[in-house]
Amino acid sequence: MDLRKLKTLIDLVESSGIAELEISEGEERVRITRSSNAIQQQAYAMPQPQVASPVLQPVVVTPAEPVKPAEPEGHVVKSPMVGSFYRCPSPGAKSFVEVGQSVKVGDTLCIIEAMKLLNEIEADQAGIIKAVLVESGQPVEFGQPLFIIG
Repeated sequence: MDLRKLKTLIDLVESSGIAELEISEGEERVRITRSSNAIQQQAYAMPQPQVASPVLQPVVVTPAEPVKPAEPEGHVVKSPMVGSFYRCPSPGAKSFVEVGQSVKVGDTLCIIEAMKLLNEIEADQAGIIKAVLVESGQPVEFGQPLFIIG
């Protein structure tokens, strides 16, 4: 039961001639009594024994310096289009390239499927594949880094 609802119930008891009010909502029960000597409200929340309610305390989070993962240095091959990235020509086949493999200009690195068309992405620089930055089957955006060639 939220505090606004509890406050409304207390105000109701105070403004009316009611001496006691008890309300059950689900497994929660609230009892509000007013003593006749003084205008005083008491609110009792009686949770059921098998229900444990956690106590929430505020947590102060201080922003830390963003940590950039160490990216291998080299030439970044970016996606020329939006589509689905595939590392191999067909499911179960061997990948076009692996990390540590040497490539020449024009070697096929991957396939990007866009609108049911399979587009081979070729190496635009010779070198060694330092990193593959996308998992096979994942969607890629225009200009998204795909490979790093060192």
